[in-house]
Amino acid sequence: MGLTIAPLPVSRSGAALRAAVLEAVVLGGHLLLYPTGVLAERPAAGPPAARTAGQLPPVLLLHGFTDNRSVFVLLRRALGAGGLRRVETYNHSPFSRDLRVTARLLARRVEELCERSGQDRVDLVGHSLGGLVGRFYVQRLGGDTRVRTLVTLGTPHGGTRVAPFMDAHPLVRQMRPDSEVMAELRAPAPGCRTRCVAFWSEFDALMAPTGTARIEHPDLDATNIEVTGIGHLALPVHPAVITAVRRALDGAVLDPRTSAAPAPPRLTGTDERGLVV
Repeated sequence: MGLTIAPLPVSRSGAALRAAVLEAVVLGGHLLLYPTGVLAERPAAGPPAARTAGQLPPVLLLHGFTDNRSVFVLLRRALGAGGLRRVETYNHSPFSRDLRVTARLLARRVEELCERSGQDRVDLVGHSLGGLVGRFYVQRLGGDTRVRTLVTLGTPHGGTRVAPFMDAHPLVRQMRPDSEVMAELRAPAPGCRTRCVAFWSEFDALMAPTGTARIEHPDLDATNIEVTGIGHLALPVHPAVITAVRRALDGAVLDPRTSAAPAPPRLTGTDERGLVV
């Protein structure tokens, strides 16, 4: 299954250059914001919230490798607009050496979020490694009973071969295509109840090959959305992607299985920047 978010037609070299410039701008901005997200978020204490009419499942945002919750400043604001959903961030430990351990800690945080929100299920949005942690929880630790929708942004679902010089770090080795973690994620997952939406970009320099950010598993209800003209760092902050993520969590994602056309459908309509959303 596949959908596409794309800018108006330009040459591939021009699109690559634009994506690289955007990555540099996003990196500069993120370096400035990074210190604000070093400390973990402290959820408000108090009795469980009562459900209200129109209340959507709470959302937990999961950052990537060596990152923190500051990457989600814009996405968090957009998802929380209108007050219909609670949005929280989860800083996993920078000293973590095993994705599976991080996924078990995530399971505990999800249970706490369900208790605080008074809801039985949550949505997860993960950038890069964060998406892989969320998927492992859903697929291997029974998290599909708690997670309604899992959205991933530039996550190496099939493993990535980029940056071999970083293999000294255990988490990087676990993101390799031949790792034990990847083998576990390739294993059968019958009856998984979580809906998955994976955003991937042809200009994502941290995905090698770029298609590895797609979810390709026969047992998962997965929709893959291709984003063109955007690199890895821009995925959680780009306005068109943020709009599409919010629509995905609202349930407005086209399902190619319902389309009569032989080619995958596209998200249609352009915003003021000429981007298809």
